[in-house]
Amino acid sequence: MYIPTTPIPGEFAGRRALVTGGSRGVGAAIAQRLISGGATVATSARSSHDETPKDSTFISADIRTDDGARQLVNAAHEALGGLDILVNNAGAARAHFGQIPDAEWEDSLAINFLSAVRVTNAALPALQQADRASIINISSGVAANPPAPMLHYGAAKAALASWSKGLAAQLAPAGIRVNAITLGMVATPGGTELLQSVMEAMGAGVEQAYSAIPLGRVGDPRDVAEAVAFLASDRAQWIAGADLHANGGA
Repeated sequence: MYIPTTPIPGEFAGRRALVTGGSRGVGAAIAQRLISGGATVATSARSSHDETPKDSTFISADIRTDDGARQLVNAAHEALGGLDILVNNAGAARAHFGQIPDAEWEDSLAINFLSAVRVTNAALPALQQADRASIINISSGVAANPPAPMLHYGAAKAALASWSKGLAAQLAPAGIRVNAITLGMVATPGGTELLQSVMEAMGAGVEQAYSAIPLGRVGDPRDVAEAVAFLASDRAQWIAGADLHANGGA
């Protein structure tokens, strides 16, 4: 069972953050955690949901294209007046049973990898003007050991992890910290449904997957939000190029 924590009051006061894929699930939890710490936050997705933090500025965007990424960053910059923290959380994991068509590969790369590259490139001028800027990219443990129905997703997330490492070295001299978080199984409606379909195809059940987590429980979106809050904070001011595994010890 997840044990709620208390954010440090004013930890992110004066900081401005953009969270992609922030309308629900993990992204919404990240946005809410930054807001609770005093940040001004913009969230983006193609549509908002009941989970979308009410205190965030929601921006509808399709960041699978250069134009969509630039439009999002421009809108966020206008709404926030600048940008200090960028969380590239947008992604979509779809299982495909049988041979994966080219269109699925292209779409997975666009949303799970290239969207982060495009948003980051568009955001760099604003981040370079910020004090103590931070970029956090959300990856997945599937990158290291993808099941067959998710090879396209795993490959895209592996690219994200590799790019994050190289980008960290590139941007560190400018004072911009880049880190990644590699997730294990996190309980969201979409994630649980996807896991169930993959496990059934392998002749197993969701509970079997959960039982393999050493800490004894599936992740809560707030677990991820706390990891993001740490890496975005001054407590992690000497951490760059890290890949933090938030997976319950799996």
